[in-house]
Amino acid sequence: MSKILHALDQNAERWSLLVFYTMIVLTMFIEVVRREVFAYSSIWGEEIVRYSFIYLAWIGAAAAVKERGHIRIDVLMHYASPRLKALLYIFGDLVMFGVAAVAFFWSMETVLVSAKFGSVTHGLRISQVWFLLAVPIGFGLVIIRLLQSFLRDMRDLRNGNAVYEGDKLFD
Repeated sequence: MSKILHALDQNAERWSLLVFYTMIVLTMFIEVVRREVFAYSSIWGEEIVRYSFIYLAWIGAAAAVKERGHIRIDVLMHYASPRLKALLYIFGDLVMFGVAAVAFFWSMETVLVSAKFGSVTHGLRISQVWFLLAVPIGFGLVIIRLLQSFLRDMRDLRNGNAVYEGDKLFD
């Protein structure tokens, strides 16, 4: 069981992103062929692409939090001491946690209202709750990753280790 949890911790967002990205590419390919070859298109294809992209974006945000891949100003971090750098990352995680908690709460409100009134999508005719859940799922994952980041940074600060700054895209 521990290996499964470790694999999920390391790769859950990657696997989910792969699934949604594949859905987008395949559906768009099918829709282009249908339009150009058969002169016919469907409304469900557009909806699948749109909602897959929404899930892709929100799960991608959680993946970026995990890898510290969000946009930030690194110029000041180069001049900060390791301790100050850790404190700045912890402060940033706490602020983002507050934002994510508020966003999670209000996005769940939207999901509950949609469930109460039974709204459905136009093309697929299925409950819109499944697609509105993308936002609270994304922010829930962001909260989990922020807690992990906070605990890692506190441990590094306490042990005097360099704080995790994420993988560099460019050097």
